[in-house]
Amino acid sequence: MNAINPPIPLIPETAPFTPAQRAWLNGFLAGLYGGAGAGISTAAPPAEAEEFPWHDPALELPERLALAEAKPMKRRLMAAMAQLDCGQCGYQCQTYAEALAEGREASTGLCVPGGRDTARTLKRLLAEAPAATPVTAPAPAVTPSATLAGRPVRVLESLRLTAPDSEKDVRRVVIDLEGSGLSYLPGDSLGLAAPNDPALVQACLAALGANGEEDVPCPDGIARPAREALLAHLDIARPLDRTLDLLAMVARDPKEAARLRRLSDGDEGAEPADADLLDLLTEFRSARPALDDLARSLPSLKPRLYSIASSPRAVPGRVELCVGVVRETRRGRVRHGVASAFLADRALAHGELLANVQTSHFRLPADPSVPVIMVGPGTGIAPFRAFLQERAALGHRGRSWLFFGDRRAAQDFLFEAELRSWLAGGTLSRLDTAFSRDGAGKIYVQDRMREQEVDLWTWLQKGAHFYVCGDASRMARDVDSMLRAIASRQGGLDEAQARDWIVALARQGRYLRDVY
Repeated sequence: MNAINPPIPLIPETAPFTPAQRAWLNGFLAGLYGGAGAGISTAAPPAEAEEFPWHDPALELPERLALAEAKPMKRRLMAAMAQLDCGQCGYQCQTYAEALAEGREASTGLCVPGGRDTARTLKRLLAEAPAATPVTAPAPAVTPSATLAGRPVRVLESLRLTAPDSEKDVRRVVIDLEGSGLSYLPGDSLGLAAPNDPALVQACLAALGANGEEDVPCPDGIARPAREALLAHLDIARPLDRTLDLLAMVARDPKEAARLRRLSDGDEGAEPADADLLDLLTEFRSARPALDDLARSLPSLKPRLYSIASSPRAVPGRVELCVGVVRETRRGRVRHGVASAFLADRALAHGELLANVQTSHFRLPADPSVPVIMVGPGTGIAPFRAFLQERAALGHRGRSWLFFGDRRAAQDFLFEAELRSWLAGGTLSRLDTAFSRDGAGKIYVQDRMREQEVDLWTWLQKGAHFYVCGDASRMARDVDSMLRAIASRQGGLDEAQARDWIVALARQGRYLRDVY
């Protein structure tokens, strides 16, 4: 018997278990004997621990609401959130819902990834029990400085990874951590307090007839000149329903006031959809609130989180990100992502900015011999580049399999040279790619999973950890659905049993997602 890797026991088919139970037990034993259990508690959670089955970004909103239907209002509100715990609202999904239910938060529009659907659902739920949710003054917004604890860093490089003729602009952003006191591990995320675009701020001030020197209140209780407040403290890209309510209240044109109320209520077809502050000021010219009232209605400008794309063993004193730059034309105007455009266009000349590290559950197995399967299309490759850098630096050669996808191989194959090198050197065992625009039909990472499902199932039955990083609304759901389908076809499980198997993988710490 090999003392390091003992044989993995299997539950015989004659044992008195259902196929789902047998698959779960075999996977558990594979994880335990194959090393996947190293450093992970296999004990059941305390009996009093509350479970949130809806806290899964792969579930559709109606599914989440159904799972929480009989729960208290604060849990039903939680089920309406996007389930990403991304922090863009200043809370997590659970604490935002509790603040709404207890009347400590008034705005239903804080969940950025949930968008209009979440905001509309929250309003409907709160309307069902108004007596139970007395709305008092909104809770103070979390400022970037408070969130980030004042750790200054500096951007050193912002290099384009995609080809000049690519439809995408993806950057490798290098940030100097020297003197910041920040440290990280592969799998962590970096929060950056990026300022708003000065051109957008100036356009808003001009539309308001302001010179920018007028003092306005900021979320931390300090009054600052309007230009400074709009640049670094207030989010003008994502006005809240309370901003829409304020504009509707002061609009001199009744038709504009009615349209603004429809927007605030999240009515289907209300326009302009996904408006920023300048869109609203341009579209509703009769709505001109007092500057201090407008400032109070705007959310605080919160840090943007990025999955770290480097290992500190490979780039000591630095952190690297993989950033897709958001630029899109809406209503005849180019809209820029607040942080991504800053990192691409202005960060090098900006000087210091505030940052912090968000510690993650997204970790490599403690035992490097445990197989890992990584699914990361587009910028979702970021944490897996960090994983592979770490494994290369440590000389680990355990089995690893990467599924990467994007639009075109010639223009969008991020970190191709590094991946090929790791593949040749044994740091990476397998690489399957899916470039959706290169063939007659569109091919995605979940299609490659289906093609390789026999080997995927074998890896998983031998204790592999399965990781997914990227878009939650489409890719992560499609990958999750494919994983369940593979469990059904290869493991003989029905739909409910396949779901139970997925849940078991997650509880063992073998199915991890970093989705946004």
